[in-house]
Amino acid sequence: MNQLNDEPMADVRDMYMVHTMLRREFGLLPQLIRDVAPDDIKRSEVVGAHAEFVCKVLHLHHEGEDVVLWPLLHQRGGEEAEDVVPVMERQHHGIESANAEVLRLLPQWRSTARAGQELAEAFDRLQAALLEHMAMEEERILPLAEKYVTAAEWRRLGEHSLEKSAKKSLPLAFGMAMYEGDREVVAGVLAEAPLPVRLLMPAIARRRFARHATRVHGTPTPPRATH
Repeated sequence: MNQLNDEPMADVRDMYMVHTMLRREFGLLPQLIRDVAPDDIKRSEVVGAHAEFVCKVLHLHHEGEDVVLWPLLHQRGGEEAEDVVPVMERQHHGIESANAEVLRLLPQWRSTARAGQELAEAFDRLQAALLEHMAMEEERILPLAEKYVTAAEWRRLGEHSLEKSAKKSLPLAFGMAMYEGDREVVAGVLAEAPLPVRLLMPAIARRRFARHATRVHGTPTPPRATH
């Protein structure tokens, strides 16, 4: 194992789990929106609430990288990092702009179920930018994180999202990530949590996501991510 100051280094497998969740949910959203009949406000509220939630998850995920990960790689990664981290930062700005555009359009569609095509196209653009970013991050950034970021520092990424999220939303967010997650990776994410959380969270999160997915996607087992 590579070490920095004799510390264990980052296990980045949880990032792949998060990326899989983002690929799935943002991949499904444009068609979910297009499938809502005009003036079906009940359905647009369900899909709109889901869209707002996953946009919030994305924002916090990237904010954690901005605050925690990029400064560490700038500090330690030398030319390896300087060749790619500025690209990641520019992509984050682009994704945040696309996310802001989605959130600008979302309230009116959510309350009227009208102009869905414009919103769906905005989600198409957001998804395209996100897919490009995640692919590059997996290819270029995660190997650097394994090399230059300690396990304790890596955990701060997750802690950032936890601190900024409403506590009632955490089981759903975790269940959304767990849906296609490896059990060993899920256990690793919970390893530092109190024992009751480690024991109860997987089952609670799984049930919460199944109910949510049934309401949003019409099934507790929505289509899996395409890579």
